[in-house]
Amino acid sequence: MALAALLFAVCCKGFAASSATWIWSPGDFEIWLSNQMQVERKERDALFMPFWRFYSHQPLVNFIKDVDLAAPEELRLTVEGKFSVMLDGRFVQGDPHHISLPSGKHVINVQVFNAASPPALYLQGATVRSDATWTVGPVPHYKPPKSAPVRAASWNFDTPDALPSRYKLATREIQAAVIQRGPRSLLVDFGQETIGFVRLKHVTGRGKVALYYGESRDEALSIETCETLDRYSVDADGDFVAAHSRAMRYVNVQLDEGMTVDDVVLMYEYLPLTQRGSFKSSDDELNRIWDVSIRTLELNTREFFLDGIKRDHWVWSGDAAQAYLMNYYSFFDGDTVKRTTWALRGADPVDMHINTILDYSLYWFIGIQDYYRYTGDVDFVKSIYPRMVTLMDFVLGRRNVDGMLEGLPGDWVFVDWAPMPKEGELSVIQLLFARSLEAMADCAALARDDERAVKYRQLAAELKDKTVAAFWDPQRQVLVNRRIGGKQDPLVTRHANMFALMFGYLTPAQAEAVKRNVLKNDAVQKITTPYMRFYELAALSESGQQDYVTAQVKDYWGGMLRDGASCFWEQYDPKQQGAERYAMYGKPFGMSLCHAWGASPVYLFGRYYLGVRPTLPGYQAYVVEPRLGGLQWIEGRVPTPHGDISVSANRTEMRVSAPAGDGVLRFMSATLPHAGGTAIRAVGPEHYEMALKGGEQYVVTYTLPGAH
Repeated sequence: MALAALLFAVCCKGFAASSATWIWSPGDFEIWLSNQMQVERKERDALFMPFWRFYSHQPLVNFIKDVDLAAPEELRLTVEGKFSVMLDGRFVQGDPHHISLPSGKHVINVQVFNAASPPALYLQGATVRSDATWTVGPVPHYKPPKSAPVRAASWNFDTPDALPSRYKLATREIQAAVIQRGPRSLLVDFGQETIGFVRLKHVTGRGKVALYYGESRDEALSIETCETLDRYSVDADGDFVAAHSRAMRYVNVQLDEGMTVDDVVLMYEYLPLTQRGSFKSSDDELNRIWDVSIRTLELNTREFFLDGIKRDHWVWSGDAAQAYLMNYYSFFDGDTVKRTTWALRGADPVDMHINTILDYSLYWFIGIQDYYRYTGDVDFVKSIYPRMVTLMDFVLGRRNVDGMLEGLPGDWVFVDWAPMPKEGELSVIQLLFARSLEAMADCAALARDDERAVKYRQLAAELKDKTVAAFWDPQRQVLVNRRIGGKQDPLVTRHANMFALMFGYLTPAQAEAVKRNVLKNDAVQKITTPYMRFYELAALSESGQQDYVTAQVKDYWGGMLRDGASCFWEQYDPKQQGAERYAMYGKPFGMSLCHAWGASPVYLFGRYYLGVRPTLPGYQAYVVEPRLGGLQWIEGRVPTPHGDISVSANRTEMRVSAPAGDGVLRFMSATLPHAGGTAIRAVGPEHYEMALKGGEQYVVTYTLPGAH
């Protein structure tokens, strides 16, 4: 056995470039991991469980592989769970962890049972190894249809001892910025929002330690009302590390009489990420807004995209849909997008909306369409498509007699925290529904489900036309918020109008009217959450209003910075002052001060200022359309699957380079532009286009219209 192990080690070393990875049934690991994480939400001394249905991983999975070997191989298996192995339909007797595989054609079945964590397999031989070429099924003789094999899933567990069930985020020690000492207390400021395990260094004395956490100083000092706290008994001298990872900027450490602590540090807990996107401009405040937005998004990019690191530790679909878009302009971390998508959807059968929220089911479909547009990962779309179909079947089954969606018993119609009526047919819900049907049509085509692709496309077109007709007020030239009993309610909100504008569902005349009468009209109720400001400013940017958007970003996100934010908040109302800024949900410190949807500028700056977007999946083709938005200059990088697209622009010169793909540079110029011999085509008054080729660097001289 020792010789076999030695041979296996040598073999693995020789084939390191094509080593095995842990595999499982698609979605199982993600569902299991999200369940573990989402039951960790704590409000003071009470666990706060999610109020939606939890799904479970499959306890029994059959891993299948057809092989054709030129020479015999020795296979070594590591498995999470009880397992049996069949070779060509016969059970392997003896030690199933070590299998002798003769040359020739064979069918390998490894059946794994594990009720506690996802059944998972790691197998390595000279040429046979566990990887994405394996399929999964319910029984040993299962052969998936050739048109739609169920491929095994994996992540980055690439050694036998890297068990998926033992996954943990990384940690590293960070120092406190300021420690204020009292007689039996230490108020520790880490200088900015962070998350991790508090570590007390060189504790002496025995007794109790209480840790009161705060995203603000006020919260940490409010020991009776702070959202999170921990109490421990210390019975030995030395270093003490808290058992729970908590979000904070401040921690108020309270000690029993006779206890001392030399220092307090944090074991910062994080998902290793590489920041690829960048943005810088002539405006220092916007640069600071970008930096804080990146910090906000990074902290909330963990096992999954969270909404906020302090309070929930839950995965919310509406929040995630925005985090995905921000991610494509910063970290381009496709793995976290896929994990979050699987976790949100869960398993079949479907009997409630995602997070119980009607609109959050719709965002889930749209997020998958966005993922494919930015990454070109058709394999993921095909793997998740069956669960897209069953969720959409559930949604379609809840339409009213007019073919529209409205909240039914058990549904939460969220839209936004804004005080607005949500009963009846909401125009914004129908717009999101139409968009989700368009996403389904695209994904059905990728899955070669042509019949459903036609059906979804037709439903989307019919619903889009019906919605605009039903909710458009021709006198006021706006979309109203809702219908009750087939009659328009006269209330106008920004929500439907900005989505219709962003989705391109309006005529040019309607689009101009919406911008004038709603989005730039202070008489219409303003939006106070970054969540909906994301879509409002994206809609305005889509229609070329970057100068206006720049002012709005500086006012709203700049306002948070001026009020002391080190990350961006769940909600911001500049009229609120002092401690009232932190109150929400009827609690004095209920609001999250590090909320993923607060990082909107990451997307806005990359998509609408640097102006980079894919026009074919995975940036096979793309557009670069820089907009200064009233600034003197901008520069930055946008990540793609092939490398980073670099863009810089001022009022007289633009520079662009991309690693691959066919691109188009679009811009406006008051004079005839030049690009060192590269052809530039006029496409309208002061509007020009230029072809971009991967691997080339381009310099264009031009004159910005209106520049002096």
